Amino acid sequence: MDIQDIKNRFGIIGGSPLLNRAIDIARQVAPTDMSVLITGESGSGKEVFSHIIHQMSTRKHGAFIAVNCGAIPEGTIGSELFGHEKGSFTGAHEARKGYFEVANGGTIFLDEVAELPLGTQARLLRILESGEYLRVGSSKVQKTDVRIIAATNVDVYNRVKSGKFREDLYYRLNTVPLRIPALHERKEDIYLLFRKFSADFSDKYRSPGIQLEPDAIQMLSNYSWPGNVRQLKNIAEQICVLEKDRNVTAAALLNYIPNESGSNLPMAISNGGSKDDFSERDILYKVLFDMKKDMMELKKLVAEIIQSGGNTSHVIADNPHYINQLYQDVDQTMNHEATLTIKNPLQNSPSEYNYTQDAEEVEESLSLIDKESDLIKKALKKHKGKRKFAAQELGISERTLYRKIKELNLN
Repeated sequence: MDIQDIKNRFGIIGGSPLLNRAIDIARQVAPTDMSVLITGESGSGKEVFSHIIHQMSTRKHGAFIAVNCGAIPEGTIGSELFGHEKGSFTGAHEARKGYFEVANGGTIFLDEVAELPLGTQARLLRILESGEYLRVGSSKVQKTDVRIIAATNVDVYNRVKSGKFREDLYYRLNTVPLRIPALHERKEDIYLLFRKFSADFSDKYRSPGIQLEPDAIQMLSNYSWPGNVRQLKNIAEQICVLEKDRNVTAAALLNYIPNESGSNLPMAISNGGSKDDFSERDILYKVLFDMKKDMMELKKLVAEIIQSGGNTSHVIADNPHYINQLYQDVDQTMNHEATLTIKNPLQNSPSEYNYTQDAEEVEESLSLIDKESDLIKKALKKHKGKRKFAAQELGISERTLYRKIKELNLN
């Protein structure tokens, strides 16, 4: 069976080379009994590939059991996987078979395998090595013949290094690694998938078909899709049900795609902090970065003038807006005794003057409130008092800006 036949059989849509490579690996490993570790982001289709491997294997007539390891409480996961004897714990009124006993001769798919407790990992390792296990509350060794396919959306090796996952189990599960590409890695498939999903939901809800305008198609392709295929399918269903205009534009699509815009400033986020706390920290970072940038520019200009013996003609062309400010601030930036003969090219008078000053330390205000106030004033002045645009410039909400204006008594 070739790759296209597999796509048709299992409903896989797309022609991305990364997707085709993943299907090819699944096809080759399926006839063997090797353990497979499927990795990929949440919603990328890891369970579909576990079905491909099972259905194309010699175990296809045996049981296939999918287990979400992250959804089973730690106290009961041993009983779920390996079974228990009557009376082995409170509530165990009768003996029960575990998944490994029920799936004997078939396949078990362990989704989110990285969430397994360490004790359960040791028991799983024994099954992989010898096929043996013990029921909870029993000392009798049981045997099983089960193929294990595991999946995770986290970096298991990082968990190995942090001591949260057994290294020996990692290498036993990762006999054949199979990585499923994220949706943003297969941009050419996004519109194909959306068209298929929207057609299916239009049939299901008996509604007119959906057509995307070119700008909407471009927006679909450029979005990062953190929820992958699952998120794309949900959005297609929402549009089919809620959108009145069946020709969807980019503006209409924005109502369904979460906004990814946000500040690129570094921000330390602590649990339980309020939005206002983060906004004020945002302002602080802006203040510090702006101050650093201004000082670097000023020092660079002063150094160039000193090196050129006071001749500023070669500096003006690139930095005309800094020259007047430079003559106002030079007293504060000189930190040694210097004598310069400088002519200000931005003044009408060509007269020269001598500048001599001893080392002097000027105390600068380090008040964050003053800096915050100055930054807000600059933003308001830049946008001619329009607070909405000033708030966007500062990277804070308009509500926070109103509050800060009131607190700082700014007009």
